[in-house]
Amino acid sequence: MMRLSWFNTVSLTLGFAFLYIPMIILVIYSFNDSQLVTVWAGFSTRWYGELLQNEAFLNAAWVTLKVAVFSSTIATVLGTMAAYVLVRGGRFMGRTLFSGMIYAPLVMPEVITGLSLLLLFIGIGLDRGVLTIVLAHTTFSMCYVSVVVSSRLITFDKSLEEAALDLGCSQAEAFRLVTLPIIAPAVISGWLLAFTLSLDDLVIASFTAGPSATTLPIKIFSAVRLGVSPEINALSTLMIAIVTVGVITASLVSKRAMVRQQRDEQEAARAQ
Repeated sequence: MMRLSWFNTVSLTLGFAFLYIPMIILVIYSFNDSQLVTVWAGFSTRWYGELLQNEAFLNAAWVTLKVAVFSSTIATVLGTMAAYVLVRGGRFMGRTLFSGMIYAPLVMPEVITGLSLLLLFIGIGLDRGVLTIVLAHTTFSMCYVSVVVSSRLITFDKSLEEAALDLGCSQAEAFRLVTLPIIAPAVISGWLLAFTLSLDDLVIASFTAGPSATTLPIKIFSAVRLGVSPEINALSTLMIAIVTVGVITASLVSKRAMVRQQRDEQEAARAQ
């Protein structure tokens, strides 16, 4: 078992403290009774009640959730198709250009992406709203899905597909019955990554959002410019709690699946 040196221990301690102490302070002050976020006036949950009655934040959260679900789903479908073409399509005319266009948003500054999409929507006469945000988020998150799924397809055993084809399956049936179930963890990971990127996006959404569709990051940024209110602390605490529960749940499910897989392998070894 490798032991950490004092330098590594100190570095990890300072790094985790830098990351998590501000979050802990934010959670503590979300229960502050005072309207001043820097002055403690006693324990209270009043700001959570006022947050649930704040229509502006609730509407922004609903818009953000809709955009994240639709954009991540579309990006997962398109990204999986693009990854399959790049990995299994072999050499075809325009392959280099196609792969470059798929991976360009990975290195493209968000300001440039947001501005170019804004000019596109203005040029085609499309009013900015939920639809434009969904299209914008799909555009930049699709490449992340493609990278995740491509890495799984590269290590995928092609003999399984070939066996399905030899048994009479068509290409579509082999993909649906054999390939897709095996790469499903990568597809789900890509969907979760696209969902997270959509929830977190501020720059691109600020270019493509309209007056009738304001996402939660835009709303929070606009409110913080006027000063941090206890409601924002309460909202941030709820988001931290949701993420924490999601991470713990995913870890438990993954651990249970790993234990089940190890048990199945042991039973198969005993059967042999």
